[in-house]
Amino acid sequence: MTFAETVEDVGRVIDGAGVAIIAIGAVAAGVATCVRLVRHEPDVYRRFRQQLGRSILLGLELLVAADIIRTVAVTPTLQSVGVLAGIVLIRTFLSFTLELEITGRWPWQKKPSTLPYAGDQG
Repeated sequence: MTFAETVEDVGRVIDGAGVAIIAIGAVAAGVATCVRLVRHEPDVYRRFRQQLGRSILLGLELLVAADIIRTVAVTPTLQSVGVLAGIVLIRTFLSFTLELEITGRWPWQKKPSTLPYAGDQG
């Protein structure tokens, strides 16, 4: 087996893991949502979206990693690097928008403080 074949196989395995994470995460989010609906828990839809979004984000990260591995190690041509750049841009945009949907803030923004302000003592 050549180096290129090995790298291609590694890329396929990582691609498969990314797709599996998205699929399993979607099923797990659906099952958890059904359980929450039966229990009449609050914020079922928001929690479903958050869980599904996290699964998609993790799967996208693996799919980008597989694309990078295959492009850089197997076919480092100008055209393949350009295609990779487009794929990474699209997936990065998706990741940012999913992060905004899940947390309500951009990835580079700090988490809101949960500590009370000193002036709130009363």
